[in-house]
Amino acid sequence: MHLVYLVLGLALVQYLWFGVLVGRARGLYKVPAPAVAGNELFERQFRVQQNTLELLVILTPSLLMFANYVSATWAAVLGAIYLVGRFLYAAGYVKEPGKRSAGFGLSIVPILALLLGGLIGAVRGLIVG
Repeated sequence: MHLVYLVLGLALVQYLWFGVLVGRARGLYKVPAPAVAGNELFERQFRVQQNTLELLVILTPSLLMFANYVSATWAAVLGAIYLVGRFLYAAGYVKEPGKRSAGFGLSIVPILALLLGGLIGAVRGLIVG
């Protein structure tokens, strides 16, 4: 489980880093708080952070469920793929929003695998006992 918690911690650090980038963009593009619109480049950074938050809500319990019911090692591997996907998503989205697809795919597919595996494991645990 140590690897799972490491990946989970890295996902949180990644989210915080994206928040730092939003803060920098806010200053660079002169978008005062609490505004979330006004400069397209700022808005791209903001959307990366918000989309990452939306996925963290699903990633966190899915990662833990999968690790518990299926495999901690594979949970960590899938979580690491998610992290790489988020960085690719961020780079693509900030550069050109249409170039976010590969990064999004590398983020969502591991989450879906973790969620599905975790749910199947939970149901199997109920049935088998």
